Amino acid sequence: MRDERLFPLFQPVDKLPGIGPKLKPVFERLIGGDTVWDLLLHLPEKWLDRRVRDSFQDLVAGEVATVRGEVQSCKAPYSDRAPHRIQLFDGSGFLTLTYFRADPRWLQGQFPIGKERIVSGVVGEFQGERQMSHPDYVLDPARGEAPPPVEPIYRLTAGLTNRRVHSAAVAALELVPDDLPEWLGADLLEANHWPAFKAALSGLHAPENYNEDAFEIARRRLSYDEALARETVFAFARDSRARKSAPALEAANDALNELVGRLPYKLTSAQRKAVREITDDVARPHPMRRMLQGDVGAGKTLVAVLAALKAVASGYQAVFMAPTEVLARQQYETVAGFLGPLGHEVAVLTGREKGPKREATLMGLADGSIHVAVGTQALFQESVAFKKLGLIVVDEQHRFGVADRMRLVEKASAPHMLVMSATPIPRTLAQAVHGDLDVSILDEKPAGRQPIETRAIPDTRIEDVVEAIGRAVERDERVFWVCPRVDADEDDSSAVARAAALEDWLGQKVGLVHGRLRGDQKDEALEAFRRGETRVLVATTVIEVGVDVPDATVMVIERAEGFGLAQLHQLRGRVGRGSRKSYCILLYRPPLGEVARKRLETLRETDDGFAIAEADFKLRGPGDLLGVRQSGAVDYRIVDLQLDADLIEIARKDARYAIEGDPGLTSERGRALSLLRELLSPLVRQRE
Repeated sequence: MRDERLFPLFQPVDKLPGIGPKLKPVFERLIGGDTVWDLLLHLPEKWLDRRVRDSFQDLVAGEVATVRGEVQSCKAPYSDRAPHRIQLFDGSGFLTLTYFRADPRWLQGQFPIGKERIVSGVVGEFQGERQMSHPDYVLDPARGEAPPPVEPIYRLTAGLTNRRVHSAAVAALELVPDDLPEWLGADLLEANHWPAFKAALSGLHAPENYNEDAFEIARRRLSYDEALARETVFAFARDSRARKSAPALEAANDALNELVGRLPYKLTSAQRKAVREITDDVARPHPMRRMLQGDVGAGKTLVAVLAALKAVASGYQAVFMAPTEVLARQQYETVAGFLGPLGHEVAVLTGREKGPKREATLMGLADGSIHVAVGTQALFQESVAFKKLGLIVVDEQHRFGVADRMRLVEKASAPHMLVMSATPIPRTLAQAVHGDLDVSILDEKPAGRQPIETRAIPDTRIEDVVEAIGRAVERDERVFWVCPRVDADEDDSSAVARAAALEDWLGQKVGLVHGRLRGDQKDEALEAFRRGETRVLVATTVIEVGVDVPDATVMVIERAEGFGLAQLHQLRGRVGRGSRKSYCILLYRPPLGEVARKRLETLRETDDGFAIAEADFKLRGPGDLLGVRQSGAVDYRIVDLQLDADLIEIARKDARYAIEGDPGLTSERGRALSLLRELLSPLVRQRE
């Protein structure tokens, strides 16, 4: 039950004055919710200093300024395109106000000659003189009128003005209870000079003075509140799991050592560390929830196979879940290749398995004769039962919802779970994204993996690129050609148009994969490419993760300047998986903007996915990192991950300490934290 003190904040937003039936949906679109509290979480993006300057001499072009002066003249335009010009004088100099297509009578009423006026707006410069076009405020000081000393500026949507949003936010502040208990420790508040919760909200939505330091202090206070709410949810999840019993997979590592000994290469130190972390986790009698995060080609699947082998050696079954049938079959071939020679039975289960073959697989899972299963959502079905499921491995975890994973978890009593992601993200962001999971990172490439030569080429040389891929096809190599869109009128960079053009140029069938195809059509096209029935595959970004074609040596990315760094890196990772020299061609349309140029340069200079993720983070922020937005992980409303990473780490320790000492949140601070969770933890998607 929600604390009744919070009821006013969770009222519909149209309970605020001035928001009627017409404005209600407009506000909801802007604030991403429908309550008063959602409006208060829509914080200003910046604040304008509206204090009256001492002199026109202080004005700087490009700044917002407020000044006071006497009206000297009001001149009509000399043509329809010219503005009305009003000249103010303050004793130190002149300021010209310009109005285009203004009503002359209104201007004369606003600016009577010889009267003082206060004006506020953006200062410009024209032919060496200071001017202000269409001021935001025109006020009469004789009537005691003055602009607010500071004006919060909000992100807007069509149909709303800044003043309307601000007035609604000020009205919403009145509904914040004055008697909310403090959920932060006194030492933390004092060390950071943080105000109380309501004071922080007021200091951002309705500040009395312009003080940039105060705005940042208030924002950081609220950011910490949000981080603490989120980390409290994560701490509860961890505490809940620690109270559950799971199978302790304690078999000796003899089987793991045998498999490693059969490999024609050595594990990287990152792989060895990840295996140790996983085997330590699964040996405990509590469910493991670990994220295995690794760059393209870092060897995540082998680590997962070793984890599955640990389960099998301990007398339990393991299951691998992949998001598509093509990826599931690829994974089945890999897992069976590793475990089959050791005498372990591995089966695949997707929608394609029918009749007696499917029944035999279901029977083998139920009686335990199948040790490892690899499949898609077909594994969720009620008819699928395991004799003794001990470990679940989820590949490309961001493509599964919580409900999906839970349906598999429910097929055993608290099994261990390993989730994998091929999306490197900055280390500063990893814990914010995966706060309820332990994280193992693979940041090394296996020895002998060839670097991919990356070239940026303008699309004016597309014929040279086509000739090069023609030579690759003659060498029996495979070529990916990625386009930014499926189809578009008069745009030859669309996948449909490009596939047709390449068929004409190369004189052979070209495969085509995009998001509008049915699942079985995509699978069929990918399988034909893997088998070599088609040598060139034109695709959209549906092939950016997981597709493993060792004979693919060339990746062409058309209109590369429009893709994000992380996405370009993932696409590049589809080649270079065999023994042949591989290339990535970044085909761009000149001229390049500065950000696009930096993006392509970064990709040419490094193949380190974590370095690329850091660069992408700096260029575009966290919301665009591949896989993060899709997973719902970056859903903060206040926290700025580029500015507040330090707060997340402090909040994590704070939350764990609070939950360990007071699991039921029954103490005075615990009850206060419960209020905080009600306010801000609904923004966190609960995880199993």
